[in-house]
Amino acid sequence: MTVFLVGAGPGDPGLLTRRGAALLARAGVVIYDRLVDPSLLALAPEGALLLDAGALHRPGGPSGLARQDAINALLLEHGRTGAVVVRLKGGDPFLFGRGGEEAEALGDAGIAFEVVPGVTSAIGALAYAGIPVTHRGVSTAVTFATGQVGDPTAPGGVDWESLGAAGGTVVVLMGMANREEIARRLIGGGRAALTPVAVVEWGTTPRQREVRTTLERLADVELASPSVIVIGEVADLGLVWPGARPLHGVTVVVTRPASQGGDLVRELELAGARVLEIPTVAITGPEDGGAALRGAAAEAGSYEWVAFTSANAVHRFCDELRDARSFGAARVAAVGHATSAALADHGIEADLVPQVSTAEGLAESIGPPPRPGAKILFPKAAAARPGLPQGLRALGWEVDEVVAYRSAAADPPPAAVAAELASAHVVTFTSPSTVEGFLALHDSAGRPLALPPLVACIGPVTADAARAAGLDVALTSPSPSGAALVAALADHLGPTREG
Repeated sequence: MTVFLVGAGPGDPGLLTRRGAALLARAGVVIYDRLVDPSLLALAPEGALLLDAGALHRPGGPSGLARQDAINALLLEHGRTGAVVVRLKGGDPFLFGRGGEEAEALGDAGIAFEVVPGVTSAIGALAYAGIPVTHRGVSTAVTFATGQVGDPTAPGGVDWESLGAAGGTVVVLMGMANREEIARRLIGGGRAALTPVAVVEWGTTPRQREVRTTLERLADVELASPSVIVIGEVADLGLVWPGARPLHGVTVVVTRPASQGGDLVRELELAGARVLEIPTVAITGPEDGGAALRGAAAEAGSYEWVAFTSANAVHRFCDELRDARSFGAARVAAVGHATSAALADHGIEADLVPQVSTAEGLAESIGPPPRPGAKILFPKAAAARPGLPQGLRALGWEVDEVVAYRSAAADPPPAAVAAELASAHVVTFTSPSTVEGFLALHDSAGRPLALPPLVACIGPVTADAARAAGLDVALTSPSPSGAALVAALADHLGPTREG
């Protein structure tokens, strides 16, 4: 029996450690904090029990020690079951996260635990605002404090007057409610009234805002929790870097099946976007268990061409081959660069990738058959559109179609993930099936998922399907690749975004 106390980082899901991600992938139970990015819950296996510890922090719930006792009781209850339990905590478990109390409770109960450190907002949120907590020639010491006021000699009390006299950088978490008194007591201890101050709200997330001020004017800052306050000369440094990333502050929904979102997700994250993955389609095998596909793969070398219009078809078909030599003299065509890249993953270089990445463009590029009776093999989705085989037959080809996979409806997203859709800026669709799947999904209460205000599609076929479904398509990428879609988004949003 082991419970893992995992630091989720300050907000940006990309700041979760690899160890934390690996444990989430094995978790049977995840007990998560209110401020944990919901997209991290998608890393847990299907069927994992997801428990919102933040519900115990809401108005009307238990407070103080009773609230922490309720969380400890959850940990003990599930820690005794033998399941892999991940306690997913915002920031770092041991920096003002009460992780020490949870570890004590587990140890006292004889339940093994492991601590996985996380990036604390006391450093990460400030870094995203371009503020280093130490800087040569400016500050060589830093103090972290909670925003408590009152008797500094009481257990857990903060001696603000001594901090005011000490110099260096002071970083305050959970201090917005008491910011006026904190400033007064620091100044009373000797800190200059004009000491630079920065406040960073929702650091590392698309909602990040920051205000630069002075200690004497800290009370005038109108930001809310969660915020980090940094006091000292480092708050005057202007090392702002997130704005250089074109999609910083933008939340983008990716609807691709979980196994296929990698390239688009990577491109979006490199551009600074926050990604919310909501797979709308699940990929399954053919109804016959793949018997026809295996038979077609065994005869691949007897065709003039084998044509692919999706990465799914490539992977399913190539998994049935002994190796690339099974293609024999047959040439291989891919509808676009993403499909070509899938072939490359199997050690196969496409002989043809049309300039126009559509089924019609592929048929036109292949051209007429060299002789009567020449055949093309088309491994496809069960619900594939007929454009390619129709176009090839019109040119005189004999086309053998074989089902490589089926698209099925995906499971509804976790409630916390579905709730995030209300604040998302963009939804991306990469195929007609992802459009259909999204519109068919509902949240745990049976309501249709909220549609983000901007709809972006890869390729004209997907865009046409979205419009046919009644969606207002704001942009279509010029080519069917994640990089092209991200570039189109950056161009579309760049001139109109605030900040």
